[in-house]
Amino acid sequence: MPKVTVPMESMSEKVNCVYIRCITMKMNQVYLSLGSNEGNRSSQLNKAIEFLNEAGEVKIVSSVYETAAWGNTNQPSFLNLVLLMLTNDDAQNFMKQLLLIEEKMGRVRHWKWEARIIDIDILYFNNEIIHEEDLIIPHPHLQERKFVLEPLVEIAPEFVHPILKLNSVLLLNQCTDKLQVKKLQHA
Repeated sequence: MPKVTVPMESMSEKVNCVYIRCITMKMNQVYLSLGSNEGNRSSQLNKAIEFLNEAGEVKIVSSVYETAAWGNTNQPSFLNLVLLMLTNDDAQNFMKQLLLIEEKMGRVRHWKWEARIIDIDILYFNNEIIHEEDLIIPHPHLQERKFVLEPLVEIAPEFVHPILKLNSVLLLNQCTDKLQVKKLQHA
């Protein structure tokens, strides 16, 4: 059998093609809502952003907003923000990363709408529509919550909800949530 040799120029071109393909690979754009109403709320949000930067790349962070608790109102008020980040993970694996971050930060789940050190929700994952037992994207209640919509409008006013076909501004204008949302500062 004859021996085949690859000229160095050809090998170099192949390496460059792989490198270019890696650079141009589309990263997933994810909008997240973060909230905290236990302990040092601001510090919890900043710590969550640090962990998120280890799981991908945080690109834009909204201002911080203070809101009374939604659902179970007999608890301290929340600090909330929305951010945009990039990740190579698919939605299911990214959700697992988020649950690990919450766990690392000390979140323990007992019941719905309880006080929490940190809450991280996926609002949008690209323009994907996912409806699985343990993952629903877009977030099924984002259009009902001013504490999500106000910071979302700040960083992505024209982003269109892939099911409702309305941008963030229109969703906020149609939102019937009466909770006061107070803008504080940047995270």
